[in-house]
Amino acid sequence: MREMGEAAASWLVGRLGEMEEALAALVEVNSWTENAEGGRKVGALLREQLTMPGLQAEVVPSKRYADHLVFRSQGKAGLEPVALVGHLDTVFPPGKFEGYRRDGALRRGPGVLDMKGGLVVITWALKALAASGGLERLPPLRLVVVSDEEVGSPEGADVIRRAIAGAGACLVFESGRAGDAIITRRKGTGMATAVAHGKAAHAGNAHQEGANALWVLARFVDRVQQFTDYPRGITVNVGKVTGGQGKNTVPDHGVAEVDLRFCTRADGEELVRRFRQAAEEAAAGVPGTRIEVSGGVAREPLERTEASAALMAAYGTCAHASGLGHGEAALVGGGSDASTSSSMGIPSIDGLGPRGKGFHTVDEFIEVDTLIPKAQALVRYLASRAG
Repeated sequence: MREMGEAAASWLVGRLGEMEEALAALVEVNSWTENAEGGRKVGALLREQLTMPGLQAEVVPSKRYADHLVFRSQGKAGLEPVALVGHLDTVFPPGKFEGYRRDGALRRGPGVLDMKGGLVVITWALKALAASGGLERLPPLRLVVVSDEEVGSPEGADVIRRAIAGAGACLVFESGRAGDAIITRRKGTGMATAVAHGKAAHAGNAHQEGANALWVLARFVDRVQQFTDYPRGITVNVGKVTGGQGKNTVPDHGVAEVDLRFCTRADGEELVRRFRQAAEEAAAGVPGTRIEVSGGVAREPLERTEASAALMAAYGTCAHASGLGHGEAALVGGGSDASTSSSMGIPSIDGLGPRGKGFHTVDEFIEVDTLIPKAQALVRYLASRAG
């Protein structure tokens, strides 16, 4: 099938203009996660762009966000499916960062890198393969585009699990890194909310009758902050604390919001256990108080395995043939939907979108000339999976 891959790579040459036109159309529509109407418009554009022989589209309705999208091809019998995963939402509310702008060799705009550029890479790779032999000659494809990734895929994770079950590999087209480094490791993420309860009292006349909720919360905060272990990649960040009524009232209530990052599933589960233990220990030192801890692991880590390392090497060969770098990225602190596929036991790699910088900032950009080689790497890889 090498001939098909090379034919598809050749088909892509000279198509930067139409790829950019499609990208601009997606970027011009605000699709902040909470902007369901804008997300639906982007979804409609994607369905139009992905209309091609051999690819069937399914719309998965959402209760809160824009609809999720699943595309399937029948593919060649006997081959393991390949999953392609992306998201259509961005982090920018309307009016924060808008429009598509050309800046020399760069293209700027909300989601141009994270990750509408990656969606265009996937789309044009599939167009090239459909025009160069047909998708039916490839492994069955499972393309999933969720609308809630930027808030942790609370709905999208289940959509992904159902759609890609049984896949032999998962490729995620999040923001491309410097040197086209391929992501094999991401930290898992979690959150915890600690609610402290005490007893209110006048700070002057009845101080001894009160039970200070902020004191017990401070003891809890001190304990959990010490769970950070940089060598193991574990970080605990108490990012917000609220509570109390005024300085002359013993506070009966306090809340701490905590961010958790970890590199292995076992470490994530252990953190949750230790948080609950810390709450009990803190309350034991301040009579009349208690702490309720909720939350836990939100997203499993993307862990490097022998299978994912082999996938990286195979994809890297195709990236190199397309004029791209093919090294391995350092550990990434933020999560993605690659964590969902990895937790299913599917070899997964990430960061395969166009090269750029500034995701989640108003300086977000891509290097536009990487759109075609990124798509060429994908067509070469999918053709290689056809045997």
